[in-house]
Amino acid sequence: MSESPVVRLEKDGDVALIIVNYPPVNALGPGVADGIVDCLNKANADPSVKSLVLMGDGRSFIAGADIRGFGTNRKRPPIGQRTYDVMDASPKPIVAAIHGYALGGGLENAMGCHYRIAVPSAKVGLPEVLIGILPGGGGTQRLPRLVGAQTALEMITSGRHVPAPEARKLGILDEVLPEGTDLRSAAVAYARKVADVRPLPRVRDKSVTADPAIFDAMRKSIARRARNQTAPYHCIAAVEAACTMDFEAGIRRENELFLELENADEAKALRYAFFAEREVAKLPDLPKDVAPYEFKDPAVIGAGTMGGGIAMSFADFGYDVKIMDATQEALDRGMERIKANYATSVKRGSLAQEEMERRLARIHPVAGYDDIKDCDVVVEAVFERMDVKKPVFAKLDEVMRPDAFLFSNTSALDMDDLASVTKRADKVAGTHFFSPANVMKLLEVVRPAEASPQTLMTAMALGRKIGKISAMAGNTDGFVANRSRAPFNSEMVILLEEGCLPEQVDKVMVDFGYPMGPFAVGDLAGLDIGAEGRKRRAAANPNYRKLPIADKLVEMGRYGQKTGAGWYRYEKGDRTPHPDPEVAAIIKQVAAEMGVPQKDFTDTEILQRLLFSSVNEACRILEEGKAYRASDVDVMWLHGFGFPRYRGGLMYWADGIGVKNVYNQIAAWHQQYGERWAPSKLLRELAETNTPFRQAKPAPFA
Repeated sequence: MSESPVVRLEKDGDVALIIVNYPPVNALGPGVADGIVDCLNKANADPSVKSLVLMGDGRSFIAGADIRGFGTNRKRPPIGQRTYDVMDASPKPIVAAIHGYALGGGLENAMGCHYRIAVPSAKVGLPEVLIGILPGGGGTQRLPRLVGAQTALEMITSGRHVPAPEARKLGILDEVLPEGTDLRSAAVAYARKVADVRPLPRVRDKSVTADPAIFDAMRKSIARRARNQTAPYHCIAAVEAACTMDFEAGIRRENELFLELENADEAKALRYAFFAEREVAKLPDLPKDVAPYEFKDPAVIGAGTMGGGIAMSFADFGYDVKIMDATQEALDRGMERIKANYATSVKRGSLAQEEMERRLARIHPVAGYDDIKDCDVVVEAVFERMDVKKPVFAKLDEVMRPDAFLFSNTSALDMDDLASVTKRADKVAGTHFFSPANVMKLLEVVRPAEASPQTLMTAMALGRKIGKISAMAGNTDGFVANRSRAPFNSEMVILLEEGCLPEQVDKVMVDFGYPMGPFAVGDLAGLDIGAEGRKRRAAANPNYRKLPIADKLVEMGRYGQKTGAGWYRYEKGDRTPHPDPEVAAIIKQVAAEMGVPQKDFTDTEILQRLLFSSVNEACRILEEGKAYRASDVDVMWLHGFGFPRYRGGLMYWADGIGVKNVYNQIAAWHQQYGERWAPSKLLRELAETNTPFRQAKPAPFA
């Protein structure tokens, strides 16, 4: 009936269908909104049309706004002329037929329709808070009118995706179709059924009230996770307006709050992070015609904390996975730990008991190598020492089928050296999971010299298939994530030598936005793990800067939470870190023995000493060609180390300070503290040309 590049109008008898076709996910890109309004006007002007359906081609209904348009000079239609408003005012009923995703502007358009139906696999939500804004198309005004203020607050401040069956119970959807139903046919039938129903059920006509106390309660409940952010609080204010103003006034208030957020630093940083996560998947120097191998039978070697977490990651995403260890005792202990981890999730209410049983049933403990020989991909997760890993890889090479991929969960070891013990170096790569492996989103794929393009793409795809964000790293000590973090880890202990205490450093970093301070994180991970890495680096480098305070704690058996004492002390059964006078005494004693002058530190100096050291090292990594992009470093810090997302990432944050300012401070500390603060060549070049870190051109990937 009508053709346009992104929206078309079709007829099925007396029902008109407005079909969005803006691949890949039908975002509200250029021309989509105008196309919807144009088709709507034509359908309403056609006397043969009794009712309408709004739906999407391809993978989704409408997956949200085109984020590239935020923060630009794009002209937004005035209130009253937006798609949601025009549909709301339609004299003929409109049915939103949802599959895939109806997120952000997608759900706002659906709520502008008079009825909403969906297939069971569909998901809906208003995730705008995750990019530092609020639902600015009436979402904060219409959703409370459908589900009530409390549920709307929870959905909008969390940004979560709600499955269709739950959305039906909440009142967002009018009907969830039976599994296997053809959506188009069902939508047309539904539209015919409601064609003559009057008055039209407009969401805007519903009223909503709420106890004023729930808004303050919500502000208090999000205080920790929303620290330093504005968008979550503006979301609450907008929903509050829905409960205290009429619809028109509430829409105007929503628009005011939206405009305050759109160009704020918080939103810019979150948009940057969003696009960086998509860019990190691009491997520009690998052939475009090579596809990853579609693995089906994964195995994990090592049932310790990391191995168990990796096995859970596979099971959580529907894979049957085999897991083995050197002894039956270790395997049994690992399975008990896995069960305990799942049980904790059930206790918290984040996992149903039935789902726990399903996931556990996918994890198959096996006795030995013969039981995994037919698997097509294996992830080794044994102790982080080359003399432990090499025999495992040699044995895997011997028993695994010839086309199987061998991946290692090493966090720092030389992958070329490890691959050399096999006759299939082209099928070997690093897959560095972060702890806890079943929770942390980052998978660092490490690229040995002989790894084939298919091997690398398979490793990257493996991460994505189990819910991770995969990022490529060159084969260098510590790879990209841990190598760039290493100066931070050293500097935080050196600060103690000069007069800081662990709790002072941790407070600065938590105030900056980290969920935990670095010393508390060290206790959680285990101080003995860091000590092992320091020993290895000291053996390889006679000029390695030792950390005697950290080494002293490990010598005393203070490994962290697992021993009840590390940088902090811990009460039995409690993970709360308590400052320990014994640690303060050790720090004072070692500093005196070293003859280090003591001083007071400002919060800014603590923050910059830690983060600038890592910015400088990240520049070295880029100049050596061990990472593709500065934004890849940011993604690794966001998902590997808990860097506050609303600050964009390490390098993005440093750009906010200014490359020249960063260089000048590092150069000054070079004069004061010596070689560890020597500015990298790339940093100096960027400062001389005033080029932002995120525009740095790294060396070709090596």
